[in-house]
Amino acid sequence: MSEETVNKQEMPEQLSDILLVLDKEKMKIQAVKSIDENGKMETVDPTKKNQNQFMRVDKGGDFFSNFFSNFFSQLKNPTNFTFFKVPAPVAAEKARELQKHVDKPTPQGEKVLKEHEVKAEPQPDKKQENQNNMATAQTTTETSEYRYKPEQIDWDTMKNLGLSKEYLEKRNLLDPLLRGYKTNELLPIGINLGGSILRTDARLSLQQGEDGNVIVAIHGIKKEPYLHFEFFGHKFTDEDKKNLLETGNMGRVVNLVNSKTGELMPSIISIDRLTNDVIALRTEFIKIPDEIKGVKLNEEQKQTLMEGKPLYLEGMISTKGTEFSATVQFNADKRYVEFLFDRSNNNQQAQTNQQITQQSNQQSQPQEAPRTFRGKELDDEQYNKFKAGQTIYVELKDKKDQPYKGYITFDKDTGKTNFEFPGQYKARVEPAETHKTQTAVNSEGKTNEATKNVQEPLNSGQQTPKNEKQQEQQNNKSAKSKGRKM
Repeated sequence: MSEETVNKQEMPEQLSDILLVLDKEKMKIQAVKSIDENGKMETVDPTKKNQNQFMRVDKGGDFFSNFFSNFFSQLKNPTNFTFFKVPAPVAAEKARELQKHVDKPTPQGEKVLKEHEVKAEPQPDKKQENQNNMATAQTTTETSEYRYKPEQIDWDTMKNLGLSKEYLEKRNLLDPLLRGYKTNELLPIGINLGGSILRTDARLSLQQGEDGNVIVAIHGIKKEPYLHFEFFGHKFTDEDKKNLLETGNMGRVVNLVNSKTGELMPSIISIDRLTNDVIALRTEFIKIPDEIKGVKLNEEQKQTLMEGKPLYLEGMISTKGTEFSATVQFNADKRYVEFLFDRSNNNQQAQTNQQITQQSNQQSQPQEAPRTFRGKELDDEQYNKFKAGQTIYVELKDKKDQPYKGYITFDKDTGKTNFEFPGQYKARVEPAETHKTQTAVNSEGKTNEATKNVQEPLNSGQQTPKNEKQQEQQNNKSAKSKGRKM
């Protein structure tokens, strides 16, 4: 059986599409044949003679979208090309038609080109923009496609950060990484600085480096959002800053400028409440649901949310079956419509943002105690005490597999785990116990057995007579007490 026959059996011609490409430098339409491991695309003339070499793709909408997204992410210099999707049986004819419209542009021809054009889904990488060190516009869509594979991850680097594949899987954090998104929570990581180790919390994401290798990106926590810098050509107004700090969303669409191509990108802007990064999302990737908590949205309401504006909804039904009302708004970082409840307005920007971050954390996910801490899985007895808020003793290992010990306590209010080395824990707890004893002596009239007969006021923390006079008082009282009993 010939290769051509096999191809036709696996993918019938009428159920497949052909990918055509326009090289913007050569202004020539070609048919895509393949893409090599270095991201170089191979093409052939779109003639019937070469049609057996055309790359065929299942024309199913979701399948094609996922395929093309993956194809585009691997392509070297993707902005040099414009892609078109055409049915396999008429690929050669369509290629000739498109070439005519490229050679002799007309309004009608432009319409035909747009009809067959495949919109390239940009990378989801949150690359930092120049010296401002800000997060770039997020341009990924909500999709089920996996952009990366587990074997592409540099697990040695992950291990150096104190993380493992098993740990990420248990926390359900590996899946969003493979889809091209940031982890939806902060992770405790350790960074080796040579003579010392820096331990901090950060969100992680995977990015494709210039050499094509997948790298681990660390999104550390900033003290406050960098709103005094220009962001992709946009200068934040006082109103923009106020909205971002109070709600986390700017509340309007602005044209951002692609620093490499000069392209204008209509986008909405939000704050990553976990790291304080400034995040943007192009409006073409905003998806508004038809219904929110039982309330069907009309076109006017959908348009309000599409423009990044807040919308007040009444008559929503909670998961407990109770009716409630709230303001909703599309968040560029989360990429979905979120609920905005009353937030405190503090004069200091840093404090305001901290309150917003804490409230967002509490609203977006339940504050449940993690079963694993720094790679150490707690047994049932430890976990039951830990989630109840009790301090437990644990033995851990650092990135060099060297053991160390300490105490951990789960804070239900913040959802964070507090760690203390034995010396820190004892320095905090033991004085507290001593203070409790002295309070009982001074405030409640209780005394230590060795000083209960001393008539003078005791010094703070005193457990025995401090001089001969007090010792004599203690001895005399004890003797008289024994005499009366006899």
